[in-house]
Amino acid sequence: MRGLLVITIGALFLRMSPIAARAQVTAPSQGPFILVLGIGQDAGVPQSGNHSHPGWANPDAAHLATSLGLVDPNSGKKWMFEASPDFRRQWYMLETTEPSSDALAPDGVFLTHAHIGHYTGLMFLGNESMGASNVSVYAMPLMADYLELNGPWDQLVRYQNVRLHKMGEKIPVRLTHELQVIPFLVPHRQEYSEVVGYRIEGPNRTALFIPDIDSWEEWDEEGYRIEGVLQSVDIAFIDGSFFADGEIPGRDMSGFPHPFISHTMSRLSALPDNQRSKIRFIHLNHTNPALNLESEAAKSVIEAGFGLARPLDRYDL
Repeated sequence: MRGLLVITIGALFLRMSPIAARAQVTAPSQGPFILVLGIGQDAGVPQSGNHSHPGWANPDAAHLATSLGLVDPNSGKKWMFEASPDFRRQWYMLETTEPSSDALAPDGVFLTHAHIGHYTGLMFLGNESMGASNVSVYAMPLMADYLELNGPWDQLVRYQNVRLHKMGEKIPVRLTHELQVIPFLVPHRQEYSEVVGYRIEGPNRTALFIPDIDSWEEWDEEGYRIEGVLQSVDIAFIDGSFFADGEIPGRDMSGFPHPFISHTMSRLSALPDNQRSKIRFIHLNHTNPALNLESEAAKSVIEAGFGLARPLDRYDL
């Protein structure tokens, strides 16, 4: 059973699971779960043009673009959060985790916004690839209009490879009797669409997914504080694009539209252990030293009580 926790950030975040904060499990269960399918920034790791990156020669140093899978073993249904450029491999990873006999494509895809790492993988649903039929694509109104009114994405709609579902802010999308997803707006560059994060509610646990946000301070101004939101969830995948200023040589990064991991850790340092431990930094740029778990950056994250999302990590809901 869920309890109620009254906080000041609005009705979206009132429901809180009583389960302890450490959401990662190692033993499989029959209930719904999240599977991490990628942790890299939009263009993946390494990025094209960076020929010296060790990821070209060492697969362990390479990472797919950020994506989460959501699986409900009881119904046999699967959903993906983001359609990244690495969609093919990520759908394979998700489908082979809980194989379905007739699953050509996921049951649905939830998009956050119209930057390349978050929607361009939809192309693999088209007739040039899997030729999918009416895959549900959940998007906010501007994002849905962008897909429906601009090529080549409009072809996916016309050929009925996808079926668009326009979402409303803070309006739950019911997937099964045990699963629902709630979108909420976050401040981030909006050249073509709104930008949202997601609250993913299961029967016992709740997850937060915010791969891109300009800053926590701008979210404060919109009435949300990350400290309060953390109280209402059990696991939080949040923007960890860059570790600190100076990460990219020769560039002033102070105006970059992402909160540095170092800043997020500093801001949340006073939280109790059971709140800091909910966080999994995700969407790491190819320059981010925390990608290497042996780096001082990664060790500082762990020592401070936070976490780093890793491929194929599994979190029961």
